[in-house]
Amino acid sequence: MNITINEELRSFIDPLTANEHAALERSLLAEGCRDALVLWGEVLIDGHNRYAICQRHNIPFKTVQNPNFSSIEDVMLWVIDNHLARRSVSDFQRGVLALRKKDIVSARVAQRPAEGDAAVEPSSAAKAPEPPPWNTREDVAKAARVSSNTISQIERIQKAATPELVEAVRSGTISINAAANVASLPQEAQIAAVAGGRKELQQAARQVREQKAASRPPKENADDPEAELRQARAQVAMLREAVDALSAENATLKEQLAALGG
Repeated sequence: MNITINEELRSFIDPLTANEHAALERSLLAEGCRDALVLWGEVLIDGHNRYAICQRHNIPFKTVQNPNFSSIEDVMLWVIDNHLARRSVSDFQRGVLALRKKDIVSARVAQRPAEGDAAVEPSSAAKAPEPPPWNTREDVAKAARVSSNTISQIERIQKAATPELVEAVRSGTISINAAANVASLPQEAQIAAVAGGRKELQQAARQVREQKAASRPPKENADDPEAELRQARAQVAMLREAVDALSAENATLKEQLAALGG
């Protein structure tokens, strides 16, 4: 049986942590590969981690075909929707996947008139139009189950963050909010902050926020309720960032304890 790995499809999936990979490997060695790998023709579309482990240890596995696709874009959308529905996927990865889905859907809709106008039969004009593509940040945020502000921050990270900073967000070393601030720094400063670890990243994010606050024009009216609301929201964002950092640190400690216990 020939099984082909599409690297773009595989890139949609966050790599397993060392503990997750070890747990999956133990399960496959003990119980075998109970769930079939999903193929589209020869292309593997679900079960990449299981396939790699089964290949390494010569563990038998079954496959099942999903023929309900007419293009690789259909497959991509199916893979993205599958992962968006999983609880184990982080907020950052869900946001990235939802943005990728938006790009695919928008590109397909943009190409459709150019490709199909001449070949469409007159009777098809009476058919109901397809739903419009995602064209707002709120649409993407709803699919990713995060706020539209978080989607905006993820877009900033995608545009300006170094690979080192992106990996720090993916691993939970730094929150999305803090990473969006650090991404505004020069690349050398981003790399240095990541190399310094969690505390250095938090300090870099704090400095960026303070610089932004200092560059804002002074308040014309100290009793301005809108200004007070903005300040309150900024404080809430800082508190959320602190909670995210503590949660990430707690998760890291749990992984270390689990590794010691194993």
